[in-house]
Amino acid sequence: MSFIKTVFTRDILYHSSLNVKLDSQIMNTSMQRFGEKLQKLRKQHGMTLKELAQAVGLTAHGHISELESGKKKPTSEFVLKVAFLFNVTADQLMRDDLELE
Repeated sequence: MSFIKTVFTRDILYHSSLNVKLDSQIMNTSMQRFGEKLQKLRKQHGMTLKELAQAVGLTAHGHISELESGKKKPTSEFVLKVAFLFNVTADQLMRDDLELE
């Protein structure tokens, strides 16, 4: 897991250095299915809530559960980490009109 964490850190820094920002309109209006997509990806990869939390650098899995249930919205950093982990785009995760492949 430390390799994944190192890669995520480098990837996020890379995105930050390019000033990659997520479209705030998409973040606010088109994310009803984010939790559903997150849960689908997690299960497709045979991961538990705890394993996913560890893979994206969280100490507890409660936040993942709240994201999957739609009780919380993800940060842009979290979306980028999940996109990198599961090899999907941030748009696929955030936009309700785009499906996961």
